[in-house]
Amino acid sequence: MGTMSYKYRVLFVNTSSKSWEIKEYGLKDDILGPIDLGVKLHLEEYESWKYDVFSPNNVFVLGRGLFAGGRLIGVHRLIAIFRSPLTRSLHVSAIGGVAYKFMRSGIHAVVVEGKSSIPLIILISSNEKGDIDVKFNEITLNRLEEVYRNYDGKEGVYALTKYLMDEYEEFIKENNARPIVVGPSAIKTIHGALFSLDIDIKRKSIALGAEDSAARGGPGSVLFQAHGVVALIVGGRYKPSDDNPKLLDMNLIDSISRKVHGKDYIPALSDATTKYRYNPKLGTGGTFGVNYPHYRDLIPTFAYNMMYLSKALRLKHYEMIMKYFWKPFNVEVFEKAKSWYNCGEPCPVVCKKVWRGKKVDYEPFNAMGPLIGVFLFEKTVELVDVVDALGFDAIEMGHIISWIFDAIHRGLLQPEEVGLDSKTFFDPISYDVRYSEHNAKLALKIVRGLIEKDNEVLKLIAEKGIREAARILDIKFKDRVSMIGLRFEDIAIYGSFGNRGYMTPNLYWTPGMIAPLFILGRYWTNYSPTFMSPEEYAKSSFERALKEYLIDNAGLCRFHRGWAEKMLQDLYREIWGVNVNLIVHAKKMYKKIAEYSKKAGAIPMFWDTKKAKDLIASIATEIGIEEWVKKFSANPEEAAKEWWDRFNKTIEILLK
Repeated sequence: MGTMSYKYRVLFVNTSSKSWEIKEYGLKDDILGPIDLGVKLHLEEYESWKYDVFSPNNVFVLGRGLFAGGRLIGVHRLIAIFRSPLTRSLHVSAIGGVAYKFMRSGIHAVVVEGKSSIPLIILISSNEKGDIDVKFNEITLNRLEEVYRNYDGKEGVYALTKYLMDEYEEFIKENNARPIVVGPSAIKTIHGALFSLDIDIKRKSIALGAEDSAARGGPGSVLFQAHGVVALIVGGRYKPSDDNPKLLDMNLIDSISRKVHGKDYIPALSDATTKYRYNPKLGTGGTFGVNYPHYRDLIPTFAYNMMYLSKALRLKHYEMIMKYFWKPFNVEVFEKAKSWYNCGEPCPVVCKKVWRGKKVDYEPFNAMGPLIGVFLFEKTVELVDVVDALGFDAIEMGHIISWIFDAIHRGLLQPEEVGLDSKTFFDPISYDVRYSEHNAKLALKIVRGLIEKDNEVLKLIAEKGIREAARILDIKFKDRVSMIGLRFEDIAIYGSFGNRGYMTPNLYWTPGMIAPLFILGRYWTNYSPTFMSPEEYAKSSFERALKEYLIDNAGLCRFHRGWAEKMLQDLYREIWGVNVNLIVHAKKMYKKIAEYSKKAGAIPMFWDTKKAKDLIASIATEIGIEEWVKKFSANPEEAAKEWWDRFNKTIEILLK
């Protein structure tokens, strides 16, 4: 892997003994980034598959890539690697911009092991020489919950961040540090995310737009329930470019860009990130602004029940979305004022589009909007704000709420069984935009009910997740299931892992988000709303998975993938002296993730939900693939099994 002597510097903190140590991993040992490290530790050193998912052996790895701290832009994501309480296997989640301050701590990654009986706040810093200092501060659970409820007029992760800002003002100021926190959902449920809100310490306020989360798979729940950690505050005065001055060599970066893109680096970056900054053809930008006019009636709505509707009705819903959901955002953020910000690193893409102080992205807003039958933008803003404050994964919340709404609509559940006092308006045929306010009120009750766990059904979902909860509800309400002819899991949608694990799809109408792959819930797949033979789809998804692995492993923002994917090979070689075939490396590591899944009993399994199978059939019909339309018409179950088996077999072959 090259002969350079640079090391991947890792801080191990033990929350049981309140001790820490530094270990250095050589690049020659296959550690090019944080995912490599996480896979190695979980598979080879801690063997975390042997233990309960909330065991202290489920080490929490949080790290950056090798390119942070130089002239490259978009390379300051922090990547979390952990065993997920949802999939029961390894999961990878990313949080934007946080490595811009994390890198000054003098470490590449932190590994959290052990478990504290009292909630911990961990402070990590370094001086100019890279000498590390770690402090462990306790906060009682009672005090923590008081802060979560209300601190300085704020709630949840916003309250905790403000509390940390006040309590550790000198540390934050001295080290230009940024907090990484969990919310109440991490304490009470398996759906807790990791949140980080950048601080403007001079104004003692949260920086607009610079808030992000590593949400999918329950990383916040693992950090707290396995290790007792509620916050990390990380910063320092070390410069990563002191390790390698080539990080600052703009002539070198431009020469690599000219070689692969035919132009200097900044113009190449600008061309590759138009969608996320501003697309003049559409008069909008960012994922929220672009996705609705781009995907139109293919946007998931009403718990994915849009796939059963005619195109004419879907277009009617699309027009409703554009008028009441998209336009209020676009007028204020693009026409009246350009309220665009970045994630915390200086980046010209300014992808964070902010509406009246709230960062707006497609997936959390669609999850708390059209997916749950809320088509008024302002109501969704209120919902997302609470979901974020409580520290939830917004995509998972959208799936949970829409699943519950669908169950009530179909008669599988009664409103009072989930703490509601009335039914939802969830019939897409008779739906009117005025129902948005009613549905939003009910959704808010469910979100808070998952924290309070004040009824049996919500407690079950909070602690077990959709897949296991569905099986228990099948038994509890077996008469309804028999009468209606649908099981609870039949109206949910997810990819299955082993006997217990699952992952709900990111919000695209595509087979790729529920296909038999070892990491779902991310973009490690072909997520285009298209259909093709399972062999072709598997090959395109596997190719995408390897490229996304490399992007995450380098700590790169995937909004920069357009320029980065073609440059990475040369960047590793020219800046770090690492001469390795990156695709071969990614394949080797993905194979290790698959090996871990097998040891954990969490390999991809054939869908046990009717709606997942219907997604495959419906997109085949939508695209008009006649061979598969005939197969699904003749025998839907057999056709779905054939497609899944052939996709799965192709992945097995590709991994050899």
